[in-house]
Amino acid sequence: MLDNELRMSASYDLVGRDIFIGGKKRARLYFVDGFCKDELMERVMAYLMKISEKDYTDKKTAREFADAYIPYVETDVAGKPKDFIKYVLSGGIGLIVDGLSDGIIVDARTYPVRSMSEPENDRVLRGPHDGFVETLVFNSALIRRRIRDINLTMELHTVGKVSKSDVVICFLNGKVNEKALNTLRKKLDSITINSLTLGQQSLVECLVTKQRLNPFPKVRYTERPDAAAASVLEGSIILLTDNSPAAMIIPSGIFDFMQDTNDYYMSPLIGSYLRIIRMFVFALTLLLIPIWYLLVRNPAYIPQWLDFIRIEEMNTVPIIAQLFIVEIVIDTIRLASINTPQALSGSFGIIGALVLGEFAVSAGWFVPEVVLYMAFVAMTNFTQPSFELGYAFKLMRMLLLALTALFNLWGFIAGIIIISLEIAFNKTVTGQSFLYPLIPFNGKALRSLIFRMPINHSNN
Repeated sequence: MLDNELRMSASYDLVGRDIFIGGKKRARLYFVDGFCKDELMERVMAYLMKISEKDYTDKKTAREFADAYIPYVETDVAGKPKDFIKYVLSGGIGLIVDGLSDGIIVDARTYPVRSMSEPENDRVLRGPHDGFVETLVFNSALIRRRIRDINLTMELHTVGKVSKSDVVICFLNGKVNEKALNTLRKKLDSITINSLTLGQQSLVECLVTKQRLNPFPKVRYTERPDAAAASVLEGSIILLTDNSPAAMIIPSGIFDFMQDTNDYYMSPLIGSYLRIIRMFVFALTLLLIPIWYLLVRNPAYIPQWLDFIRIEEMNTVPIIAQLFIVEIVIDTIRLASINTPQALSGSFGIIGALVLGEFAVSAGWFVPEVVLYMAFVAMTNFTQPSFELGYAFKLMRMLLLALTALFNLWGFIAGIIIISLEIAFNKTVTGQSFLYPLIPFNGKALRSLIFRMPINHSNN
């Protein structure tokens, strides 16, 4: 029956090995070749096959048999065939013994794994240089290494009817918001899709089924174990997904994105300065280009001390068209750079700079002011590691530009109102406001997010 359910003859990497235990009991081992080391399999098989008929005594249950004869740390018993099959396909060794009604699982999984190097998108000047990998158990160990507390809980869930992907809810018991935790549990257990095709992104789309037209992110990601551990200690919930090298921090509001790991490896004064600069840059990313375009379109609005923002030499291409073209060109260069081989990245950067900068201005496509301001805005997107938030600001900026071009000052005002409503009505995975701790107001939490507070007994 198990051979048919597992379709042993159809897959070369599914292995079934018959052995005798105690010289008389037939047994069969099931495992996936590639998940189990040969040395480990040989050790388990050698021990079982060396049991003499004199030493062997009949055990009534599979649990008793595992306790007496399986020389391995982690063992479990599966009473249903579907549970047995799930464990085998997850990488465990499945053992069935003649006379025992339950199957025995030996958790001897060894997944292929890359080195735990520092993540490319979340580097620090000082501090540890390890990062999450695609193997769930290693990621859990990296957090557990930093929080040696019995209240640290790693709760395992399975998502996907076909993929049966492992998802871990990591939290600190007694510190976590129980209401948010229960909400997340219910949402995870109610997911009915076949598989998490796109890993964490598929999981987020299942957890947040509404607000599909709201571009602002619902969760915050980190590939750093120290950042994830710090969030757990603050009372946040961490979601770890197998095959994904990033942790989801839940809940996360817009003020949480103002933080960066580097802030905490500097002194409180320097960390606070960097955080305030980051907030100012966020505002510039969204408002600089629309305000400049509004002033250029209405020269009477420009005060004398801002005369330098005027365009000295206009060309035939409308300014609004130039701004949208540069927005698209920047994204084109960014997409092309992702697919550019590393050996050619230097040449690509030079070509992109020449095409977008000097050649485009010389050819009369763009005025120098457009290129300068758009280059500054493109650079400011890299002041924070969240790509989702960067593109949310980009889409809102383009919306604000379009409304300003259509309705002038009233369009600009309407755009600001729409953006404010998008942020205000955005909800995190657990239903918390995206503007927390501003709405609902929590002064202590807001102060700790705006300023890098020194470590003491109350916020350690």
